[in-house]
Amino acid sequence: MNIRNIDHLTLTVSDIERSIRWYHEVFDLPIIEFDDGRQGVKVGKQKLNFQQSDTPHLPVANHPTIGAADFAIIATDPLANILSHLTNYAVEIVDGPVTKQGALGPMTSVYVRDPDENLIEIGKYEK
Repeated sequence: MNIRNIDHLTLTVSDIERSIRWYHEVFDLPIIEFDDGRQGVKVGKQKLNFQQSDTPHLPVANHPTIGAADFAIIATDPLANILSHLTNYAVEIVDGPVTKQGALGPMTSVYVRDPDENLIEIGKYEK
């Protein structure tokens, strides 16, 4: 099997509209529509889907849980701009800036949580 990319991730959230708005506003991710009016956000060549635990989009993981996700996204802005932007949106930085090893090498990361407490690493590669 020749797997080379991730197409999408689905986050289980308490309020889909709130999550879409947060990811759109805080991370400037475009809102997309698919599957009979469902919405998500575009992240580069991938997308984030959202579902609520009481109305999951089947098939679903065995234990769809709100706030259980932990993933990294990559930003290209200067670190100072990222920190300023998060401050302007009143997004608390949980950790960082710290040096981490990303899929493409060393990067500087800051960690934040979305409204459902999912942990999001915002990484910035130096090159």
